[in-house]
Amino acid sequence: GDFVDLCRGPHIPSTGRLKHVKLLSTAGAYWRGDSNRQMLQRIYGTAFFRKDDLASHLHRLEEAKKRDHRRLGRDLDLFHFLPVAPGAAFWTERGTVIYNELVQLMRELQRDGYREIRTPLLFNKALWELSGHWGKYRENMFLVLDAETGEHDFSLKPMNCPSHHLLYGTKKHSYRELPIRYVTYDVLHRNEVSGALSGLTRVRQFAQDDCHIYLREDQIAAEVRRLTDFILGYYRVFGLEARVKFATRPEQRIGDDAMWDRAEAALREALEATGLPYELKPGDGAFYGPKVDFDVTDAIGRAWQLGTIQLDYAAPERFDLGYTGEDNASHRPVIIHRAVNGSFERFIAILIEHFAGAFPLWLAPEQVRVVPISDAQADAAARVTERLRAAGIRAHLDDRGETLNYRIREGEVAKVPYLAVIGQREADADTVAVRTRGAGSKQDVIPMADFEARLVEAIRARQVGP
Repeated sequence: GDFVDLCRGPHIPSTGRLKHVKLLSTAGAYWRGDSNRQMLQRIYGTAFFRKDDLASHLHRLEEAKKRDHRRLGRDLDLFHFLPVAPGAAFWTERGTVIYNELVQLMRELQRDGYREIRTPLLFNKALWELSGHWGKYRENMFLVLDAETGEHDFSLKPMNCPSHHLLYGTKKHSYRELPIRYVTYDVLHRNEVSGALSGLTRVRQFAQDDCHIYLREDQIAAEVRRLTDFILGYYRVFGLEARVKFATRPEQRIGDDAMWDRAEAALREALEATGLPYELKPGDGAFYGPKVDFDVTDAIGRAWQLGTIQLDYAAPERFDLGYTGEDNASHRPVIIHRAVNGSFERFIAILIEHFAGAFPLWLAPEQVRVVPISDAQADAAARVTERLRAAGIRAHLDDRGETLNYRIREGEVAKVPYLAVIGQREADADTVAVRTRGAGSKQDVIPMADFEARLVEAIRARQVGP
């Protein structure tokens, strides 16, 4: 066929053209991947035409290494992976704070017009046969043995879509009700091969901010506009900007060409009505419909594919979904699949690397660490801590018997946004000496009431700094 083996080369006429070369690392590798064969040495390197391009690339590699969420997740005590549950994170209380803050943000933004639901985790294969996943996706599902039949007739759900469609179908709907927006944060499981697992970016257990919208065809344009505004606004909370991509029919797909023509035209028209610039990605659509993807760029210039809006004309037919129109006849709804984070796990990994572990105040697991200079100020520091906690601020008291410099250094390493140092002068005057993350040894002495008010407002506004 037309297969091109890019590994065979040659890639350039002569290696002499590559003036700037850097060897990066070495690793052992078995010949042809067979552990019974000889162990060989694999050498990794890179090359650039210009010296400054090489230097820039090496700087990005070093910066990426410093920001690696797997290392920071361990060092900041956010999550851990253990051999007994490969591909599933153990979230500490600190990591769970971040997870819950993201869920809370989604719930606040989706308070109006969304219906939060929950559906089972375990389903009979009949559902997946109906949806088409049993034939196309079974190898990526965790199958469960039915003790009565001795067959693997059940599986943990790898996605929410089919169960949402079932719930929609449990009652009759009128055109006046539409659009109906179901949203959930249920846990999903996908049987990724062990070699593909990578920190939080590739896992077997995860949760999505999954939304399915059932609407009339004449509502598509307005809903896509609403969704793009929602998604882009959500990313801006974190200081992230996004690029928009429009993906069309893939080779492997369900539905006929007429359905795809209709779906692509509807989504393209809706996207163009938003006025947003977009990149066309032929053949990158979902197997059931075209989609709009959102790529964000992090602090060191890496692109991450996150949100998606997918148009689906096929599932309403498969699941026999309907609504009663203004003409009292039965009509098929259109379905929009929407996710913003992709998965919470992957989005948290991106945020860890984007912020290098120095989360914005509202998202930080520990927002203030209160540090008394000596035992004489321990009671005053405890009162400050309780006052901050009463205001809804995540404050912790460090009154250990270590030196002041040691405790301050630990707070800086933990990337706590504010260290509130309490000496006798602060205790007597009801003030705090505040060290702001990233400001070095500079301390600002602030009245306690002002410090508390400043924190409360910054958290309420979800400011990106400090």
